[in-house]
Amino acid sequence: MTTAETIQSKIFEDIHEFMPVLTSWKQTGCSVVFTNGCFDLVHRGHVDSLAKAAALGDKLVVGLNSDASVKLLKGNDRPLIDQQSRAVLLASLLMVDAVLIFNEETPYNLIKTILPDVLVKGRDYQIEEIAGYDIVLASGGRVERIDLTKGFSTSDIIEKLKAAN
Repeated sequence: MTTAETIQSKIFEDIHEFMPVLTSWKQTGCSVVFTNGCFDLVHRGHVDSLAKAAALGDKLVVGLNSDASVKLLKGNDRPLIDQQSRAVLLASLLMVDAVLIFNEETPYNLIKTILPDVLVKGRDYQIEEIAGYDIVLASGGRVERIDLTKGFSTSDIIEKLKAAN
């Protein structure tokens, strides 16, 4: 398999296509970690967070907000990068094992289907604010809040670009 094919094989636009992969991982005893985001303009802060999340288990699944979902959350001028391009960038990272694109505002339904062992978000969220925390805790999993890398956020980068113009 070429590198491009390997990257593409990690991207799923339909949860049903991903389920055989997930089942295989769980049958072999892998612990599954789930995190999510828009990942518009992937930067060092994203890479740091994904590395921290990946260190909490065996397989890292990233829920990626679709273009429609990002627009809903961030406004009509976002995303800056289309969902397929964002998915390819994420899937090309060594620590990412799967990228699942979702259309809803939150990945709640994805989490309910996947039932990850570990759910990860940044420390800027309280546990009760993390979509799917209740499902993960009820199924015996855990919710982890990780430290974010200071000075790196997509919104800050966009503001710097606007100020430069």
